[in-house]
Amino acid sequence: MDQETPVYLHRLPVPGEDRYACLALVNSRFRVSHGQVDLLDGAEAAHLWLVRHGLLPDRVPVNGRQAGRLCALREALRALFEAYERGGPPPAEALDALNAALAAAPATPRLVWSAEGPRRDGVPDDGNPAAAALSLLAEDATELLTGSDAAQLAECAAQGCERWFLRSHGARRWCTTQCGNRVRAARAYAARKSTSP
Repeated sequence: MDQETPVYLHRLPVPGEDRYACLALVNSRFRVSHGQVDLLDGAEAAHLWLVRHGLLPDRVPVNGRQAGRLCALREALRALFEAYERGGPPPAEALDALNAALAAAPATPRLVWSAEGPRRDGVPDDGNPAAAALSLLAEDATELLTGSDAAQLAECAAQGCERWFLRSHGARRWCTTQCGNRVRAARAYAARKSTSP
């Protein structure tokens, strides 16, 4: 990897990120061989992430406080996903953070008519675009945790990987083939090492 190319461009998207922006948010903090990477490190990085995910118009700036709220929501979602996976209650502060994001820009129900026909849609109040973006992410996570896809939610089983994904089948344990290959290579190396004199 060259020095000019950001490390995150070399990370493969994980299953489910294309359908749930909340998964992409949780996965915006990850580990690589040389340490931790945080795609929301600062207001400018948070702005870029929100714009790239279609949650904020490019012309709308993000300040440090709003970037901090986005990071806090990310950590709350991580805690909620972990609680869901282990089958226990989440930390109260994680649930409070998600509910605060939902309340920051309440959705107004609207009727939307597309080629498929009419459907009900909720559009967050856009008076505060950053709060609306957080509200959309919180709504997305609520939909994931309460919908049929929740049963497929899993944390990558590769040591050191901190990413979450939706399993395409029950036996899948890794977020990407890259993680699976790394685990298999480590097992093969350990097996060779244990059999060598």
